[in-house]
Amino acid sequence: MDSQLTQPKVLVSRLIIAVIAIGAIVAVIFLGLYISRVYDPYVQEVLSLKGDLARGYEIFQINCAGCHGQQADGSVGPSLHHVPKRKSKVRLIEQVISGDTPPMPKFQPSPQEMADLLNYLERL
Repeated sequence: MDSQLTQPKVLVSRLIIAVIAIGAIVAVIFLGLYISRVYDPYVQEVLSLKGDLARGYEIFQINCAGCHGQQADGSVGPSLHHVPKRKSKVRLIEQVISGDTPPMPKFQPSPQEMADLLNYLERL
């Protein structure tokens, strides 16, 4: 009788260990991706620059307003008001340059242009 009771306990213990191990692996993968983005030379250069608000507005109007609206309040794309509260600077840069969220196109501004755009987005 004891072996019948022990077997489910062993299976549950093994399942818990497997879930913890998978969680740890996923966490390491995401941490690695985050670190690789943070230490990306392009990202580092963007973060080292001071953005120009007026130029950021111009870049937004030329490249982003068609989908996000003239006032960044959303249209085809979502509203970008208060976006820095939802995404870090690194994640915003990644969002802009990756093209990973269709229909948003891949866009590779120069580091100074990206710094300018970030400055504008931070003021929304």
